[in-house]
Amino acid sequence: MKRPARPLLALGVALAVAIPTTLFGSSAAHADPISQTSGFYVNPRSSPASWVAANPGDGRANAIRTEIAQRPMASWFGNWSGDITAAVGNYVAAADAVDKLPLLVAYNLPGRDACGGHSGGGAGSVAAYDAWIAAFAGAIGNRPAVVALEPDSLGDFNCMSQAQINDRVGMLARAANQFRSKAPNTWAYLDAGNPGWVDARTMAQRLNMAGVANAHGFALNVSNYFTTGENTNYGNAVASALRSNFGYTKPYVIDTSRNRNGSNGQWCNPGGRRIGTPTQTGGGAEMLLWLKTPGESDGNCGVGAGSSAGQFLPEVAYKMIFGY
Repeated sequence: MKRPARPLLALGVALAVAIPTTLFGSSAAHADPISQTSGFYVNPRSSPASWVAANPGDGRANAIRTEIAQRPMASWFGNWSGDITAAVGNYVAAADAVDKLPLLVAYNLPGRDACGGHSGGGAGSVAAYDAWIAAFAGAIGNRPAVVALEPDSLGDFNCMSQAQINDRVGMLARAANQFRSKAPNTWAYLDAGNPGWVDARTMAQRLNMAGVANAHGFALNVSNYFTTGENTNYGNAVASALRSNFGYTKPYVIDTSRNRNGSNGQWCNPGGRRIGTPTQTGGGAEMLLWLKTPGESDGNCGVGAGSSAGQFLPEVAYKMIFGY
């Protein structure tokens, strides 16, 4: 529901940085969803919240409740979500009912994590994805929201044919247009990988091909571990490359959910990582968000051996709170 603008507030997970919208593409003219709401939505049915509710006597429960479950973070939607219109519509409605801003991640591209291999799946065809993402955007409608679009989609093309790349960037470009036309109070961010994948100029080229001109901006470090400073440097370089090569630039957000200890070079359930500081500003980032849920597995690997991608692992979550 559209609401009168409020003064910008320090919010539970992210701080917006005042950035003149004239610097960005025309999609930045979308209504500001932050000023329409009174903070970010905390999902009472998130995987850590559900685990805490089911295990109140566990010695780890209190720390997981206060340090993770009670913090705003994104909910992910994909081919496991069933009727996407109902799933997204109900989630956004729950946030709207309490005047909070929901964070959502769309993760359903065909072939999805094509080169990583731990989060495969997605829609069965290009046409199926186009229909799915159109329904996703339509389910949000005029209500305020923030959406990160398709993590893993532009970071690694090495295992893909040119035809597959063309299909992928086409789907992303059409997705950006769906949010632009059907969800006018949503800020949609195309995923732009992280500083460890490709150089900033290459990422700017890929973002441009994928239609970032019609999205609000781009998202960095989703489900990864690079520090906020490293991501800020990279994000500024990508934004600069967009400006110099294509005549426009875009704001960016950083996933800080697991980046306090930085990256040790591993991306799939590395040990010794730590939850990030939710309210830290990024020296150029529009917002710092918890897009990945701390404690949810990256796949059958690392300290999550034997798990599947997205499975909540309480011991991993507990250790991530303290950094060991």
